[in-house]
Amino acid sequence: MGSSSARTNEGPGHEGTGDEGLRRRDLIRRSAALGLVAVPAMGLLSACATGGGGGNDKETKAPGGPKSEKNPLGVAKGAPLEAFIFKGGLGDQYAKDAEADYKATYGADVKHTGTQQVGPKLTPRFAGGNPPDVIDNSGADHLDMNKLSTQGQLQDLAALLDAPSMDDPAKKVRDTIHPSTVEKGTHGDTFDVLYYAFTIYGTWYSRKLLADKGWTYPRTLSEMVTLCGEIKKAGIAPWTYAGKFPYYVHFNLFAQIAKIGGMEKWIAIDNLEPNAWTSNDAVKEVVEHYEELAAKKYFLEGSQGLTHIQSQTAWNKGKAVFIPNGSWVENEAAPTTPADFGMAVGALFDGTGDKMPHGTLRAEPSEPYIVASKGRNPAGGMELLRIMLSRKHAQNFAKKVKSLTCVMDATEGMTLSPGLASASEVFKAAGDNLISLQLQEWYPALTDEKIGGLTGQLLAGELKAADWIRKTQAECDKVARDDSVTKFKRTA
Repeated sequence: MGSSSARTNEGPGHEGTGDEGLRRRDLIRRSAALGLVAVPAMGLLSACATGGGGGNDKETKAPGGPKSEKNPLGVAKGAPLEAFIFKGGLGDQYAKDAEADYKATYGADVKHTGTQQVGPKLTPRFAGGNPPDVIDNSGADHLDMNKLSTQGQLQDLAALLDAPSMDDPAKKVRDTIHPSTVEKGTHGDTFDVLYYAFTIYGTWYSRKLLADKGWTYPRTLSEMVTLCGEIKKAGIAPWTYAGKFPYYVHFNLFAQIAKIGGMEKWIAIDNLEPNAWTSNDAVKEVVEHYEELAAKKYFLEGSQGLTHIQSQTAWNKGKAVFIPNGSWVENEAAPTTPADFGMAVGALFDGTGDKMPHGTLRAEPSEPYIVASKGRNPAGGMELLRIMLSRKHAQNFAKKVKSLTCVMDATEGMTLSPGLASASEVFKAAGDNLISLQLQEWYPALTDEKIGGLTGQLLAGELKAADWIRKTQAECDKVARDDSVTKFKRTA
């Protein structure tokens, strides 16, 4: 997963003051209607630079067909559509199902590509001026959306938001989706990324394993360390992680810092402010916690060489008790998950003098869909998204991938799978105490390559916490000084 300068109010997670804070509190209260949503976090390794584009030109291609009540976006009948969909933990069948409805409605051919290499395959096409119409820009090798937006390559999706919803023409699309979806997908003043889902991040475990061993999910960081000692004595590794992609650990590590230190101090980190890492006591507490886990060898031996799939498989086989991940893990790990596993997720741990209460959770929009402004059929690309935002396809998504979309109330009355039911429980328990972070979205090369490399060394016992903090601050300072990197800013 990125975003334009002066972007503010980036999702839930901070109680602002005055009207800002009231708006955020109202937004989170409305979250309860969602129940929960899940999907993979947007890919996190930096994609290759995008070429082409017209600088800051925001000019977009006009829709090509007549508009009507049933065709509010003006899709030309028979106009072919090309879709590039990330085929990772969620697969791509849900998108094919929506494409089938598009094809039936408009009598048009739909070319579908499911891939895990969105960036490498599409960077030259954007540079050449012939991108596909709609793209699920997720996975490790995703496109740099910040650059695409700055270059005017992304379609302004305001028309989609203001179009009537598929289920109730009296309601606009914007009124059927979780409000943080709009906040998250806005670059500057332009909404040009639709985050189709909502991910719950946290520490995942097997209810059955904990129950069989008589262990209780810890409330605090210190209780976690104590439990890790008991787990290790039982001959099981307390933790595993995707060592080849150590940014997975950041899903927990970064959020844990925000919980203990408060969102105001985390926002300073998102905004690349000087000394934001080094002057934050919560950073020291959390990073030293991970240093202690490494020093006591509480990570499964060999984890540093595992992919996300390999680490999840080891976890499913009972070789490790805990794993940091997002709510897409239930679907992604399904092939190796025992029927009685009882997949569950726990909220963030309490530390010392926390600014946010027990039960605080990282939960935010994810799975970014974009429409290419210079594609052949941008109107069709937006229409496919409108179809996907219908109750029919939101429920289909939940059934097929054990995750929910940003469509509020879509899964009401449905029976949820174990992992999704657990995620729903912690989501509802968190109430207003939700954390949304931007550093990994805005600066993926920084977090996933630079800081990720440091985290890998930390967990392997090769780097002390103090050195991790100092070097992380230095890497952030480099980006802050680099005029070639577009900067973003949030206030809440």
